[in-house]
Order: sequence, then structure tokens, then C-alpha cells
Amino acid sequence: MTASQHYSQIIKDIAAQLGFAGCGIAKAGFLEDDAPKLERWLKNNMHGQMHYMENHFDKRLDPRLLVDGAKSVISLVYNYFPSESQLADAPILSKYAYGQDYHVVVKDKLYELVSLVSEKIGEVGGRVFVDSAPVLERSWAVKSGLGWIGKNGNLIMKNKGSFYFLAEWITDLDLTPDVAFQTDHCGTCTACIDTCPTDAILPSKVVDGSKCISYFTIELKEEIPASFHQQLSNRMFGCDICQDVCPWNRFATPHTEEKFTPNPKVMQMDRREWTELTEDLYNELFKKSAVKRAKYSGLMRNIEAINKVL
Repeated sequence: MTASQHYSQIIKDIAAQLGFAGCGIAKAGFLEDDAPKLERWLKNNMHGQMHYMENHFDKRLDPRLLVDGAKSVISLVYNYFPSESQLADAPILSKYAYGQDYHVVVKDKLYELVSLVSEKIGEVGGRVFVDSAPVLERSWAVKSGLGWIGKNGNLIMKNKGSFYFLAEWITDLDLTPDVAFQTDHCGTCTACIDTCPTDAILPSKVVDGSKCISYFTIELKEEIPASFHQQLSNRMFGCDICQDVCPWNRFATPHTEEKFTPNPKVMQMDRREWTELTEDLYNELFKKSAVKRAKYSGLMRNIEAINKVL
């Protein structure tokens, strides 16, 4: 076994010990196939008001421009599928937002990974990311052999599904790359396309972000267009519809991350309680939550919009 292979195995073993459900490695380089796709997506304004997507175009396509000395991209996945569910009549939170903010929880895991690996092989350079930088994380996950990009734009893993957070460690270690995932196992299935209320999922694995319910309820800062109120489908923060109907998510199993355990108060609130939510209670319930991104005003705007069509 070469040093490169040995280091790669050490990283994968420690990642598994820390609870990551998968870890794959790709050689850092230019994502040639992604360049024209990203350019078209931006040109067609499918990012809506997410203007930050226009920034750092070159860095999104080449991690060597983002991290000095980058030689390898380590992709990791962390399960967030919950065993709990909200009351049947409640406005719906996306499953990823049930517990504490994944940006913090998963990044802490990454810091621990880097620390433990450094103890084993010596000081290691690079940077870690959890949905926090211009990194085309799904493309790198495919290149590292973890899964394929489904028609809904999500990374799907065979016999595991898609209810996973993606994370990266871009490092100066020259590691042994895994074989890129080659097969698209979506086949002729169009469940996600057929059930998307806003028709945001287009052919060729393209998602019009400006029409996605997650965009309307999280990213959009102005009023949600009245023409989309009905299509919000009772979603007040994010949307899981395309994942809920994906046949591969029949393999989803509940996570074991204590910090993703939802606040019981949140899960027991009915529609009336959500409608009457005060800012003080909002701050108490979502102190460490990704729901903070919408802010109190945004969440109440969303609840008002879905209540209008009930």
C-alpha cells in the first residue's frame, strides 16, 4: 500500500467513526463539464434573487483557486433523516431544519476529522466546507464515487437515498482518488418532476431555483407572488416533496445525531399556534436552527401566504 492509499484509508476510517455515512475522494481540478451548465443556469436567471450565485464563477469550477495548494477534494455525507414528524395540520418545516443548524453541527465534525487525521499523519493543510462557499458539492460527490445527481438535482446514493448533508474537505494531501460514479439509477422515473407543485424541476436534471418552494420560503426577501401561494403546499420553510416521492428514499433510515433531535415544542405545534407565533417564542425555538435564515418576519410571511389558500 502506498502512502497515498494509506492516508486515504485513514481518512475514510476516521470519517466513519465520526458518523459520516460516506466518504469519497477526487483529484482537485477544473470541472469542465459543469462550466457550460452553470453558465446557462445563470444566464437563464434560474438563481432568481440569489445574486451570490453569480460570484466567484471560476472558483466554483476549480477548487485550486479557492484553496491554495489543493490536490484532493474529500466529499462526505451526513444523515439527517428524522424519526419524528410534525402534527398533520401544521405548516411544514423541511426535515433538515428540525434540529440544530447543520452548518455548525457538520462543520464541527469536519474540524474533528481534520484534527484526528493530523494526529495520525502529521499536520494537514486545506479548508472544510458545509454549504458555505462556492463549491459545486454534488459534482464533487459524484466524482468521488458517492452517488449520482437525480432528476431533482439532489445527490442520490444507492440503497441510502438523498436525505444527507454534503460536506467537503479540500486538502493539500495527494490522496488516491476513487472511481467516479458512472450510472444514473433514476431510469425512466419522473416522480419528482410530476409532483413538484411549482414545476421547478426541468428536463436534463435542471432545477429552476427561482421557482422552487425552498427559494420562495427561504431565499426570497420580498413578498411571495400570489400566483404561487396555492403551490406552496403548506410548506413554511423549505420543501422535501421531490425527496419524499423519490423511490430511493425508501432506504432512508433515521439519523443518530443527537443535535438533530427536534425541539418537542416545535413538533407539537398546530396551525393555530404557528399562526400566533410571537417573535420571542420564535427566538427561543430556533436559537440554534437553520430556520434563522428566514428570520421571524420571513417565516410569518410564509405562514400567512399558505393560510390564505386553505
